[in-house]
Amino acid sequence: MANDGAPRRTRRNVLKASGVLAASGLLAGCTGGSGSESTETEASATESATATETETGTESETTESGSSYSVSIEPMGEVEFAQPPETWVANNGSWADMGVALGVEPPKGVWMTSRYHTQYYDEIPDVSVDKSDMVSLYSDGVSKEVFYELDGDVHVMDPNFLLNRYKGWKQADVDEIEEKIAPFFGNSIFSRGYAWHEDYKYYTLYEAFEKLAQVFQRTDRYEAFASLHDEFQSGLSDVVPSSESERPQVAILWASGDEPESFLPYVISEGTSFKQWRDLNVRDALAETDVKDFHSSRGEIDYETLLEVDPDVLLFRGQEAKTAEEFQNTVVSFMENHDTASALTAVQNGDVYRGGPLYQGPITNLVLTERAAKQLYDVEGELFDRERVASIVNGDI
Repeated sequence: MANDGAPRRTRRNVLKASGVLAASGLLAGCTGGSGSESTETEASATESATATETETGTESETTESGSSYSVSIEPMGEVEFAQPPETWVANNGSWADMGVALGVEPPKGVWMTSRYHTQYYDEIPDVSVDKSDMVSLYSDGVSKEVFYELDGDVHVMDPNFLLNRYKGWKQADVDEIEEKIAPFFGNSIFSRGYAWHEDYKYYTLYEAFEKLAQVFQRTDRYEAFASLHDEFQSGLSDVVPSSESERPQVAILWASGDEPESFLPYVISEGTSFKQWRDLNVRDALAETDVKDFHSSRGEIDYETLLEVDPDVLLFRGQEAKTAEEFQNTVVSFMENHDTASALTAVQNGDVYRGGPLYQGPITNLVLTERAAKQLYDVEGELFDRERVASIVNGDI
């Protein structure tokens, strides 16, 4: 996505900076297909944009004089904000979880609500997210109309994801959303497998988290989480065997349903969706074979191919809606009674587990890494301070 180096100042930002924000809505007859023209009408109602928001250790002011700030992220470059966003739309659960960690209201919409697994917050006292009113942006395509309906103050997503993953979206559509609603601010951090992302920077989880903290003007919470994460990482050295031969060979696969017969193979990479496995220094069984990563091949493998690889541990994505018990009573039970699957070493040794989601942020990464450590290394007890996480989220820093 092209960037001329100047701060991206949208129509909404201009209006907010001048102290006037026109309320907008859709005409009743607006079409909803991806790439279709959307019609916007403006009401005459105006409101004062003078506001002062104070966070623990941070104060941000917006006045009629037009006080503003900008944050830089690729591929957008400098994005200017008149004040910290109050409402927002997120690409996925990675960014949504960052918002939770910063103590802001959850996003009004995410790509697919079914893949934003809010049950992980059950691990953290006084932290929860109700997604019952959250909107899925994707529904057999992506409509511009849903962006108008959500009317967020910022769209935390990589616009190149829209342009390259779904037909019907063009640069003119992205420009329209930015001009008439709010800017885009994001990067597709969860995967390193997209060819269209090769010419601009990927961010690590905490690099992206710091950027979002700057957008919401809550860098104090980011810094507290970064410190907690550093302590957590140091503690993992006591968990992970120093000898590579003592670490298991794992295979990460996407498995759908209760009785899977074929799988999408994932080779561990630098994307944030693999962070817990990199941090636990596992050996990637698929990386040592001719099996191609799903992102590059879009292919599947069956039990016969899996038996040839025969990893120590099987980790299945696509199963996070199940509890550990439900997973054992469905997928694992099916494999134990399957003619070929039952011959796999992981099945025979009881080392078949849920493999985590595609998306994770700072809170969910702590939960998932601890869970993975218990799966792989028989760790007991808690590896991070839940009360400390809750305190940071709630501003008690």
